[in-house]
Amino acid sequence: MKHLFVLLLAALLLSSCSNQQSTVEQKKYSEADSLLLATANRYFATLPQAADPNTPLALLGKKLYYDESFSANGTMSCNTCHPIHNYGVDNERTSPGHDGTRGTRNSPTTFNAYFHVAQFWDGRSPDLADQAKGPVLNPVEMGLQKPEDVVSIIKKSDEYNQMFAQAFPESQDQVTFDHFALAIAEFEATLATPAAFDAFLSGAVDQLDNQQKEGLSLFIETGCIACHIGPGLGGNMMQRFGLVHGPYWEFTGSEIKDLGKAEVTGNEADQHVFKSPSLRNIEKTAPYFHDGSVESLEEAIRIMAFTQLGKELTDEQINTLIAFFKSLTGEIPAHAL
Repeated sequence: MKHLFVLLLAALLLSSCSNQQSTVEQKKYSEADSLLLATANRYFATLPQAADPNTPLALLGKKLYYDESFSANGTMSCNTCHPIHNYGVDNERTSPGHDGTRGTRNSPTTFNAYFHVAQFWDGRSPDLADQAKGPVLNPVEMGLQKPEDVVSIIKKSDEYNQMFAQAFPESQDQVTFDHFALAIAEFEATLATPAAFDAFLSGAVDQLDNQQKEGLSLFIETGCIACHIGPGLGGNMMQRFGLVHGPYWEFTGSEIKDLGKAEVTGNEADQHVFKSPSLRNIEKTAPYFHDGSVESLEEAIRIMAFTQLGKELTDEQINTLIAFFKSLTGEIPAHAL
């Protein structure tokens, strides 16, 4: 009988604790928040783990990223067009190169690019290391002639020779163009900017205010998730600009009718296909689109909704979406400055 009483008491205590826990959980999330959180986690994700900024490889990459020696005029670095202090962008429509000549495409942010499906607007590079080889040898951008020019600059520096040895201790030939690119890629892989939205996805629903939650719901319901999903809310697919209404330049006022991915593949089906950009820090990275043809975020949203989804948004809806987008703005990584 005594044992039966103990078991009954234990059951009552467990039931009481369970009820208390249930009450706490109910207080933690409202029904609306629970539904929104569950829906958001189906389409989005928190940022993947970034690289360690304190490794010899990442520290070497940081030095290379800021070094202006790797340009024809000795005044340009990766940081010139992708300044770290400014969310990895220069806020120019297109960036001037070593002789002042401008390219035809907007310089995208280097922040949160480490998990993208491909690099460059036309997706021609599969990863950051391959991408890092492009600008330094591009005649319009940094203007060096050949990989050997890069290697020669590195080998003249005792500091670089030591840093390459530390970063690639197992390699017989430590100073190479491939290693130059790998180091820059490793540094760029540290450039993650976790934001309020990541905390929300992890369960801290109060990190978004009511307007931002409304904007998140609108973002999903409008169909923006057709292209902007995953941890970057974009950056994970290629898509035609002018999918429903086009051609795109009739809406953006673009001066050049860019063929996009078709310039790489030669495939007519790839005409005007570009990488869907990540919306992380979008309020900081104007102007917008592959050619920087649109200055305001409001107008960019209006154009996207119409050309890609065939929908006309009101000013109120656009402002609500922008409120949500502000939850995607993170802090500039202090280690990178």
